[in-house]
Amino acid sequence: MKELQELTEIRIGETIVALRDNLVKSAILPKTSNELERDVNIQGNVKIEGAVYARNIILDSGPAEFSGAVYAHNELHIKNDTDNTVIFKKAVASSGSVVSLLLKGNCVYGADINAATVKLKNCFVAGSIFANEIQIENTVVLGGCFASKKFTLQSAITGTFNAPEVAAGGVNYLLYPTAFSVEPMACLPGTEFYNITLADLGSLFKNEEEKPNTGKIRLDVDADSQRTILVDGTGAKMLLHSYSVASRILVSDLLDFESLENHFLIISASLGSQTLKMYSLQKEDGSKSDDLTLMNITPFFFKILNGILQIREISGSISFDELRRR
Repeated sequence: MKELQELTEIRIGETIVALRDNLVKSAILPKTSNELERDVNIQGNVKIEGAVYARNIILDSGPAEFSGAVYAHNELHIKNDTDNTVIFKKAVASSGSVVSLLLKGNCVYGADINAATVKLKNCFVAGSIFANEIQIENTVVLGGCFASKKFTLQSAITGTFNAPEVAAGGVNYLLYPTAFSVEPMACLPGTEFYNITLADLGSLFKNEEEKPNTGKIRLDVDADSQRTILVDGTGAKMLLHSYSVASRILVSDLLDFESLENHFLIISASLGSQTLKMYSLQKEDGSKSDDLTLMNITPFFFKILNGILQIREISGSISFDELRRR
């Protein structure tokens, strides 16, 4: 970032706050009823340390950093040609839409996103997404994608998902054992799903060899789908389709999940700026890995998503002697 000019008081009209090369140490919050209709326009090289409330929040260009919570009443929109990096360290919400369909730059959401509509491309979300409709492409979501109407994913990593209607395309990865939909999932030809619950992400982050009996598991959307009917106390029934490889995993009993250190990566990213110190993983030779910061974990998961870092497929054979020993 270039040197920032500090703004101690916002005096840029009542309808719009336009920021460029600015450091805002205070919150941008309405003080009068007229300011409830105020828009915020980020034009590049901006850092806002307080919370932000606006009718619309429009980002023309990065870099930009939001250290506090952000709420846009109508829309938070990052323009497609925005370059550099946009970072939201705390939760982002909107009663309308959150749209970040980026072609050049990238956006990091360090916590949850909650809106009516969420559309993301080339983004990283350390928390979960809650919306009526969710659309993600070439995006990593470490938590879950929970849509009340429809969820669409194209070449993405997500922890899990739950939606009435799910459409998928490209190569996708699940961090957790199971995902859900009400209607059967609709997949474009050539769509692939892999479950990486048993992948040794810790060793990959440290640039070490993956541990034995670890790796990704191919998920067959048809064969690994199970239809379940749930009944609550009132007798109301709910139909769910679950997608899980749990019924095919015998090797999981042979693993020490703590040794995989996957949880350290996910927790460190989701806690983000809330941690009081930097943590790292210890390598086999006693040295330390890169710090477990959001900005180090983000490119690691994108390397997996884009095929730069390959996770081996888990071995399908286990010796009887090993089973007997365990």
